Amino acid sequence: MFDTPSELMENIGLGEDSFLELKELRVAGDKISDPRRDDLADELAAFANSRGGVCVLGVNDKTREVIGIPRDLLNLAEEFVREICQNSIEPPLNPVIERLALPNFVGENLPVLKVEIPRSLFVHQSPGGYFHRVGSSKRRMKSDFLARLFQQRSQVRFVRFDEQAVSVATVSDLDAALWQRFRTPRSGGDGEDLLRKLGMAAVDEDGTTRPTVAGVLMATRDPRNWLPNAYIQAVAYRGHGVVPESGRPDYQVDAKDISGPLDHQVAEACRFVLRNMRMGADKTAGRHDRPQFDLTAVFEAVVNAVAHRDYAIYGSKIRLRLFSDRLELYSPGTIPNSMTVEGLPYRQAARNETLTSLLAKCPVPDDVSGLETDRSTLMDKRGEGVQIILENSERLSGKRPEYRLIDDAELLLVIHAPEPKQDTVS
Repeated sequence: MFDTPSELMENIGLGEDSFLELKELRVAGDKISDPRRDDLADELAAFANSRGGVCVLGVNDKTREVIGIPRDLLNLAEEFVREICQNSIEPPLNPVIERLALPNFVGENLPVLKVEIPRSLFVHQSPGGYFHRVGSSKRRMKSDFLARLFQQRSQVRFVRFDEQAVSVATVSDLDAALWQRFRTPRSGGDGEDLLRKLGMAAVDEDGTTRPTVAGVLMATRDPRNWLPNAYIQAVAYRGHGVVPESGRPDYQVDAKDISGPLDHQVAEACRFVLRNMRMGADKTAGRHDRPQFDLTAVFEAVVNAVAHRDYAIYGSKIRLRLFSDRLELYSPGTIPNSMTVEGLPYRQAARNETLTSLLAKCPVPDDVSGLETDRSTLMDKRGEGVQIILENSERLSGKRPEYRLIDDAELLLVIHAPEPKQDTVS
């Protein structure tokens, strides 16, 4: 937005509007005194809650004169903006901050900060409440408007989040090798047309074709560039989780943040479990290796987690925890479509239909030892994943896995390990 200095200067000359805010910057001692922290937070959040916009620091909003920012204060000013976006706005914003030199009334080029805030996928609260941009000013949102905005941005799940266009991404951000793999002889179309048919791109409010959430999750090398919490945090512990005598956490044996396309995350999570779980030996009738966890059950659990988690919840990632006596898998979001924990083995519901359709085209990894399944893709329409998790795990350990809903915000699966019968080997 306002991509060149000349375009920005032209708009500054016209004054503030729905997409432009001007602020003079003043310093008292070693701190910025104006604009006030909370006021600027409200302005930036209002842009994010609307269609995005640009705030220029170093310009008088009344006279539209470029006042500038002393060069030795540019770092302080930039840190001031970033700190506000991270700590005064919930969920945090990721601004695009650019240092520019703009001419004042006598033609002298002075440094300013251009702070660009894109339209957000989320609804943001700032110190003054919930604001949106109306013309040249921010306005507090009325309750009915706020309810509609939450609905539009999928945080109350009326609109599928995975179909939303990601306003800060471009089609060129999608890796051609990753999205071309979903092409079939019956797909038809090419480029943007094919991406829209696959649900990996959509037209935004400005008429621009952009990647959808599903496109970012399945066709970029690191979705965290646009969806910071779209990864699996995996940790393996030596013992049961807490040392009884001290109350301190057990020693971590291994830890990894697993990102990449979702099918890659599934495969890497299975490899993490395989690498860190112990193998027991049952010698009752010859030697039989007895794994700590059934890897096919783990595979089904991770597939369900990446396919059905709520990606609209900012700040929550999938958490995989390995202990000596159990595996815990935390998936953000409540159970969709009025389902209950008790009904999980018997009913099907898809929060992310585009994602599940894409995962249904991804092959099962063939290089993960111990993974045995009779299907060829990560997902199918039979809905047998939960039953496989329950039955395979109970057959191995003698204990039925447990699903729990935590604070109506996170689904926890606990898979128990067998009681050790013999000395373990690697």
